[in-house]
Amino acid sequence: MARKDESVTMADVGARAGVTARTVSNVLSGHTSVRPETRDRVLRAVDELGYRLNTSARSLRTGRTGTITLAIPDLTIDYFTDLAGRIMTEAERHDWTVVIQQTGARRDIEIAILSGARRQHSDGLIFQPHALGPGDERYLTGNDRLVILGERIFRGPVDHVTMANTEAARLATQYLIDRGHRRIAAIGANPRVATTSAASLRLDAFRDTLAKNGLSLPAEHVVTAEEWHLRDGAAGMARLLGLPQPPDAVFCFNDTMAFGALHTLAARGVRVPDDVAVIGFDNVAMAEFTTPPLTTIEPGTAQVAKQAVDMLAARVAGRGTPPTEVLTDYSLVVRRSA
Repeated sequence: MARKDESVTMADVGARAGVTARTVSNVLSGHTSVRPETRDRVLRAVDELGYRLNTSARSLRTGRTGTITLAIPDLTIDYFTDLAGRIMTEAERHDWTVVIQQTGARRDIEIAILSGARRQHSDGLIFQPHALGPGDERYLTGNDRLVILGERIFRGPVDHVTMANTEAARLATQYLIDRGHRRIAAIGANPRVATTSAASLRLDAFRDTLAKNGLSLPAEHVVTAEEWHLRDGAAGMARLLGLPQPPDAVFCFNDTMAFGALHTLAARGVRVPDDVAVIGFDNVAMAEFTTPPLTTIEPGTAQVAKQAVDMLAARVAGRGTPPTEVLTDYSLVVRRSA
């Protein structure tokens, strides 16, 4: 009868599988040097004996847990789902498991995660704050294994990966202008967040680009959306269509809202891009499969993931280099919606 208790050791598993304890360790660590038939025997023995790796003991021996924490605001937003998947893929190169913490964009939870009160013990933290902002640098103190993602809200002593929000938003807006659009609206403004947030940076660049091209921006053409969900894009587009003179193009500050906007346009029988052109921001996987496919900004998500994991790995390894800020590349992906 198989044993199913915590006294089972790697040696027990090795004896059952006919291999050494070191081979068992290699299999459980994901080493590729183990032959497939050997791996199968070891995994079968693990299952039969009910063996569970004692991560606490490993942590005491090595000082490492084999896990990192990723703290992001909201997994229902397509960009963060995409980012999380890419970070998990990059983490595999370092034999890390990623534990995801969803903050809900709440300040108390973000502070708790930075302090460790809401974060299980891990080798490091990749963190995209939303509620924190300039002046909150004190919460970064003591977090030497930390990489911050997102806008330039900190000038603190940590590594930082950010995207070119201003430049990318200018590119999207200028593209619509160059295509002949003159009544261009935006969905995604949020007056409740910091002036250095993605919403504020993209809105400022949008306004500035219109002004430099001699175009006015009526107040009703700027639609507020605090959460950037599908329903915000759908409701925002409905509001714009209800105006006496609706816009002929819309810049949505993320792809998720753009999907909602496209839904409303289709439901109202409005042709895209003939009647209204739509541009998003993020180039998530679904953007290629909407009807019509979505023109959007590619903000360098793959680069964000790779840079963040590599920077964290360097900190975990104890490399004492000065904190670094990385600005990712961006481009406009032109599809049929614009």
